[in-house]
Amino acid sequence: MAATQSGTHVVFQEKVRPSIGMWTLVVVAALSTALMVMPVWQLGTVILPVISFIVFAWWLNSLTLSIIVTERQLFVGEAHIDRRFVPRAVAFDGEEARRARGVDLDARAFLKIRPWVKSVVRIDLDDDSDPTPYWLVSSRRPHELAAALTP
Repeated sequence: MAATQSGTHVVFQEKVRPSIGMWTLVVVAALSTALMVMPVWQLGTVILPVISFIVFAWWLNSLTLSIIVTERQLFVGEAHIDRRFVPRAVAFDGEEARRARGVDLDARAFLKIRPWVKSVVRIDLDDDSDPTPYWLVSSRRPHELAAALTP
């Protein structure tokens, strides 16, 4: 268990990074830029894929989601909330996760979902001053995250 700067202990921590499949798409997209300029710019068939890969890789890496649960707070990306406003959390896998991201989704929910992670955690909120009913967060370890948030 690690300690944060505020002195509270980290209960759960996860970085939701892009999958190998997403990185493969970035490589294919960068390489395909060579085909676009090949007939008119021979040097561009080397320069453009390299520049494209750097830009695409930076963008994809920026989509990494950091989740930290401490004794007092929940941090998801740049968002955070006191745990006293979190009465429960429920992990969803498979078909339940698909429904939670789709037909069962409340339009007022706060979303931090990533397409390369199929499981999600629904984090219910109990704050009268906040119209957001819950957060829906992608996690590769949804049951651990839900257990860390359950009082």
